[in-house]
Amino acid sequence: MTKMSPLLERALETLQIEIAGLEGLIKRLDSEFEEAVNLLFACGGKVILAGMGKSGLIAQKIAATLTSTGTPALFLHAGESTHGDLGIITKQDVVIAFSYSGETNEVLQMIGHIQAIGVPLIAMTGKPDSTLAQAATVHLSIAVEKEACPLGLTPTASSTATLALGDALAMCLLEQRQFSEDDFALFHPGGSLGRKLTIKIEDVMVSGEPLPIVPENMPMRDALNVLSRKNLGIVVAVNRDEKISGVFTTGDLMRLLDDEQSFLDKPLLEFAHPDPKTIAPEELAAKALHVMETHSITCLVVADQENRPIGIVQIYYILRAGVY
Repeated sequence: MTKMSPLLERALETLQIEIAGLEGLIKRLDSEFEEAVNLLFACGGKVILAGMGKSGLIAQKIAATLTSTGTPALFLHAGESTHGDLGIITKQDVVIAFSYSGETNEVLQMIGHIQAIGVPLIAMTGKPDSTLAQAATVHLSIAVEKEACPLGLTPTASSTATLALGDALAMCLLEQRQFSEDDFALFHPGGSLGRKLTIKIEDVMVSGEPLPIVPENMPMRDALNVLSRKNLGIVVAVNRDEKISGVFTTGDLMRLLDDEQSFLDKPLLEFAHPDPKTIAPEELAAKALHVMETHSITCLVVADQENRPIGIVQIYYILRAGVY
């Protein structure tokens, strides 16, 4: 077995220490965590997350996660809190304070104000006997056996534990609020994520006169003419009720030519694929992309509730719209 380099050994040890910290977190999950979720869910105002240094940076990230998943949240720099910023806390809010030692002066200075206005305080510390933990309505332990820093100075495993516990709170609240993809899209209208969550099939499909829709009993000779003229790589066969009965693609044509079959005067339905993959116009384009990738196809028939074809959506148009 090849000997691991010192750099890889240090990286491996770091990851193992942080994993151990998360495993310890899992074992400590209890009713206090449930109480914290319930306090946050019942919050009629906003969630204020306060901390200093590395804890403050983690608090900022958790605030962003909460806000983007349906729980309004703000980060309060504990060092600025006693210089006027405490005014953002109202009686409808909940405060989450972060301090591994539970003795960070700037954070402790906030306690009196929080208690004076009577808002719940959730403390995340690594010391259950600390001043902050004892003053809190609910205490969530982020204790770890050791930090990954060989000097024992830089928060590493404890920062990871704090971040993970914050994500756990956010995901529990997301479920309790029944937060949906549509809700998520409202908060993320920009960038590729926004496009993935907002662009629908009706925004990218081909419809109207360009659609290659033909009767199911049309001779293949004529159906191939439509296939070539419409240039979408597919023809859609419909029955007398104008409902989809099958599809025929350029790939199917290549296979017929390889088999050297005589097919030009036979009806389209004899060679069309029955029960093709379809999608509704109000579905997200991202869903169509997933279906195409899963089934190794490049287009889908867009159908209404009566299974009548109203459009064609091609993978090219979805990717061109920035959905990937």
